[in-house]
Amino acid sequence: MFKKVLVANRGEIALRIVRACRELGVRSVAVYSDADATAPHVCEADEAVRIGPPPSAESYLVGDVIVEAAKRSGAQAIHPGYGFLSERAWFARAVHDAGLAFIGPSAEAIATVGSKTAARELAVAHDVPVVPGMTAPLAGAHEAAEVAERFGYPVLLKASAGGGGKGMRVVRSPSEIAGALGAVRREAKNAFGDDAVYIEKYLEGPRHVEVQLLADRHGTVVALGERECSVQRRHQKMIEEAPSGAVSRDLRRRMGEAAVKVARAAAYVNAGTCEFLLDRDERFYFLEMNTRIQVEHPVTELVTGIDLVQWQIRIAAGEKVPFLHAIEPRGWAIECRITSEDPANDFLPSAGRIEQLHVPGGPGVRWDGGIEAGSVVGLHYDPLLAKLIVWGATRADAVERMRRALLELRLEGVETSRDFH
Repeated sequence: MFKKVLVANRGEIALRIVRACRELGVRSVAVYSDADATAPHVCEADEAVRIGPPPSAESYLVGDVIVEAAKRSGAQAIHPGYGFLSERAWFARAVHDAGLAFIGPSAEAIATVGSKTAARELAVAHDVPVVPGMTAPLAGAHEAAEVAERFGYPVLLKASAGGGGKGMRVVRSPSEIAGALGAVRREAKNAFGDDAVYIEKYLEGPRHVEVQLLADRHGTVVALGERECSVQRRHQKMIEEAPSGAVSRDLRRRMGEAAVKVARAAAYVNAGTCEFLLDRDERFYFLEMNTRIQVEHPVTELVTGIDLVQWQIRIAAGEKVPFLHAIEPRGWAIECRITSEDPANDFLPSAGRIEQLHVPGGPGVRWDGGIEAGSVVGLHYDPLLAKLIVWGATRADAVERMRRALLELRLEGVETSRDFH
């Protein structure tokens, strides 16, 4: 096991990783921008290193500064969390080249499935169903129009390096193609540094269901069940639950087998998630593979009893996963993302100081937060403040528990998504 791990992230996921390290007897090193100097993840870590000014492009996205901070602190590994540098093959390679362990898949695996087009090609080659579409980036608007005519409208333009709902546009007529392609390319370039875009058939009204995987260096790849992530706004997940009410035991097995097949084909090691679209006839289509821990990982933890973040660290340290068979869920878990947005004003970002914070408690209630009373919420980063997660014996129990917990939550000083939930 590592003696010290640097956490290359901020907010609730950084604090989550710090806690996992502490339970494993591993010292943690936080990194922070000037905006996060007194943030909870900084205060809770064993050590902390400043990495730059507030803009993420000058702090949390500067890979060489983060690697150097890890080396100076004596850390043996870097955990990237989600977002920022977590799915960048070049960063995983830089960590490895510096003689450190990257707590995630290899740079080669990230390159193989981190690109949506490459992941589609891999899935097709191994008989995993995908949404009809291209497996290569578009050359231009003329090709996009030709492909759209072949598949039939509506179609979906997607950034090859996309994630988190960014770099996506639904196109419903030929007149929209050129403008939508230009917009997606600009957004992809700004968000991911890569303007490659591909096209696929847009499925109306599917469910978004994903399968959690753990894979070790010893050849074990196991599916830990599915999460229902269909409640979204502008392709951003808002509420997640495990299991999915639309997935039977047989369908869970088949989706799990498909996810394992993709992971094995990519020589994938560590925690990962295969995302699928599920139609009304129980046909599922591979969308992409997320090569990191997911925001919504707690719902899987609550229905399986498996600490996914600890197992990320254990796997990176060379341990063998002891779960040899697919895991069946126990009970029901729901997560609501608490964001600093104003639902009454088209979800515009809200900034300010958190004047009061009362966190809900009681049986079956979990709060994964990166804030406290007095925290200043700015506009430099993602609006996710915290996640409220509950467990119940049945879905009805979980829904009622979540309602109670949301009513108990008091967060004053900024507008949040609480009332929407």
